[in-house]
This record gives sequence, C-alpha cells and structure tokens, in this order.
Amino acid sequence: MNENTPDTTLAAESYYGRHIFFCLNERKNGEECCAQHKAQEGFDRCKSMVKAAGLAGPGKVRVNKAGCLDRCAAGPVAVVYPEAVWYTFVDTHDIDEIVESHLKNGQVVERLLTPPGVGR
Repeated sequence: MNENTPDTTLAAESYYGRHIFFCLNERKNGEECCAQHKAQEGFDRCKSMVKAAGLAGPGKVRVNKAGCLDRCAAGPVAVVYPEAVWYTFVDTHDIDEIVESHLKNGQVVERLLTPPGVGR
C-alpha cells in the first residue's frame, strides 16, 4: 500500500476509507450559515466527481451531508475523516482540488484548510 491509497485495515474497521462531510445547515433566523455560501453545490460537485473517478464505495470514499458542524464563520466547510482535516471552499475548482489531491491521492490541500480557531 502507498500513501495515496486509503488504509484497507482502517477501511475494514470503518467500512469506508474516508468520509467527507459537507455542512449544509440552513439557519431560518437569518444567521450566517454554510447553506448561504453554495454548500449544496460543493456537495453535489464532490459527490459526482468521487463517483466518476471510481472513488466511491466500501473501502473507498463516502460523501455525506451534515447538519451544522459549528464552524459557520468559515463557511462553507467540509471535513475529511479519519484525518479530521477541515476545509473551507468557495467554488468548484476548490472541490476539484480536494477530490484530486486529498480524496484520491491522500495529499492535504493546505491553501484550503479552515483556520483552527474559527468556530461559529
């Protein structure tokens, strides 16, 4: 196994090698939220790219919707597990880079990392 391949031992234990969760929370009271920043578009793009690249399925990658991840100030956000890497993205090019670099090749996209202290 190389560094670019999800750990199959971990995948056997957790079913998927990696999960990416997209906050799609929408606040009804007008407060800032990821849904206001095209989070659904990012999710849709990631899901279709992962599937098209053959990265989806058991032992591979699962793209999930999430409610509030409590990092609204950095929104939109997504988090990749098991590495617990938080990303802030603004467009489809950012999603493309996360899929290609991190989900496919295991390389964190440093420029898209959510600053550690940014919360709600």
